Amino acid sequence: MTLGTGPTSPHPIEQELTVTQSAATTTATAELTTTGSSTTDTSTPDATRFASGTAAPATTGPTEAVPTGDRSAPTALVVLGHHRADSLSAHVADRAAGRLTTAGYAVDFLDLQAENFDPRMTVADQPEWGNRDKVYSPTAEAHMRRMLAADVVVVVFPVYWQSVPALLKGWIDAVWNYGFAYGRSTPRLAGKRILWLGLAGATADDAIIPGMQQLLEAQLNEGLAYYSGFADSRVGLLPDAEEQPQSLDAEGNLVIGEAISGDARATHYAAFDAKAEGFVDALLTASRVAA
Repeated sequence: MTLGTGPTSPHPIEQELTVTQSAATTTATAELTTTGSSTTDTSTPDATRFASGTAAPATTGPTEAVPTGDRSAPTALVVLGHHRADSLSAHVADRAAGRLTTAGYAVDFLDLQAENFDPRMTVADQPEWGNRDKVYSPTAEAHMRRMLAADVVVVVFPVYWQSVPALLKGWIDAVWNYGFAYGRSTPRLAGKRILWLGLAGATADDAIIPGMQQLLEAQLNEGLAYYSGFADSRVGLLPDAEEQPQSLDAEGNLVIGEAISGDARATHYAAFDAKAEGFVDALLTASRVAA
């Protein structure tokens, strides 16, 4: 865990809390198929690479991955940007997937670490920079197709140094690529909705929280989702992720409180779960109103 050391240092980040995954939501991780789609972008010569219906599969790159189940149901992509399966972030992602399933969504669960996603950018991920119709790496194209298949995207991550961790940043760089997420007159991701759930070690009453919220909104809402044509992007910041409350005093010193335990701990994380699920519910409510 990385800790701040002075008044201008970032706040301590989310703990590596071991949690029991909710059995009720483990089925939310969808099996994947290799079928294609019925919608193509006719403005590109290789439009079938990103199609999600009956179009012929691409001869370069992977076959498409979309959730199985009722194809008439809306689809949600849940992206977990954490390196540990027993983290609080993984638990929140699991709960979010369960919430979406209950709401009638077919859920595609993308655990970047479990799927061995390499966050290091390669030339294959971004060949021919000036060609917006280029063929990306097989991994990048597979993830692009999963994004295209989703009506709603929920991204769960620990807040590291007032931003996203390298695992998630690498995914954004490689997948939200020029020619796909931006650089077109009609964005391929236009109309989709996204929720960013960021877990922070800071306490809710810490003075750093408003600034952290603003930074994340500027990066993720304005600099990324809006730029890529999303109809709705929102940041759900979840402070109080630590079992030991952490804050900075007036001199910028880190203050670590006593660890919560027993009934108090159960109550604390029940409220934490409820807040996270509330952000998911708000996004879904907004989606229904917009429809």
